[in-house]
Amino acid sequence: MISKPEWLHIRHSNSQDREAVEELLKNLNLNTVCREANCPNAYECFTRKTATFMILGTNCTRICPFCNVSNGEPLQIDLNEPRNIAEAVKTLGLKYVVVTSVTRDDLPDGGAEHFAKVILEIKKTTKDVAVEVLIPDFMGDNDSLKTVVRAFPNVISHNVETVKSLYPEVRPQASYERTLKVLRNIREFGEGKIHSKSGVMLGMGETEAELYMLFDDLLENGCEFLTIGQYLAPSKRHFPVHDYIEPEKFEKYGEIARQKGFAFVSSAPLVRSSYHADEALKTE
Repeated sequence: MISKPEWLHIRHSNSQDREAVEELLKNLNLNTVCREANCPNAYECFTRKTATFMILGTNCTRICPFCNVSNGEPLQIDLNEPRNIAEAVKTLGLKYVVVTSVTRDDLPDGGAEHFAKVILEIKKTTKDVAVEVLIPDFMGDNDSLKTVVRAFPNVISHNVETVKSLYPEVRPQASYERTLKVLRNIREFGEGKIHSKSGVMLGMGETEAELYMLFDDLLENGCEFLTIGQYLAPSKRHFPVHDYIEPEKFEKYGEIARQKGFAFVSSAPLVRSSYHADEALKTE
């Protein structure tokens, strides 16, 4: 295993704000992708009184070799979750909220109706709040995606994660073409009023040419916002890091993506799909 470079070492510090957020999440029985996926920015986001809520339990029905989220028997849906998330949003005084989920292929709609309930409850409880949802592919089911669209979040994100050639190894239960179709349909079903977003991880063995082809594919399928970050293997059991990309290259890739036509690009080693997500809407 290659050594992690200095620019990827994160220095944590204790914070009363972080502790307050963690206590609130515990009291409301809420999960965050920050903790479940072992996000490197969790401490910073908690300190800023932000979090990406993860709904539909903590056990995913898919096994992706890059992901730290647990795989196992799906948990029963918490019917109080929409109300509890809305309460957390109001208590924290958030103006921008990100909601994601584990993949629930066991549910007929993939959890789409629950996503919609969370969105609507947040907007009912807190005025002038922007909501972004990071959704699974719902097995390509258009009706499920339309259910989320009808709740009218500001941004719908669906991560491509990696280049097409690496899908069989990195996302064996997903499909590159299906991912692009989801992004295309977000724009179509939302009639251009809902922003479409995706994210990609680098350092998994992709080439520059493949990355640029990915940019073109995303743009051709209506993707407006893009995040680019370094892949970090959660453990030795996960998909290995092929290489660590230098910060200067992330700047280069970000600039190329902007030149190609993305409305917003965040590109740096520690960028994740929901990191400072509110900045994208500030570009409007």
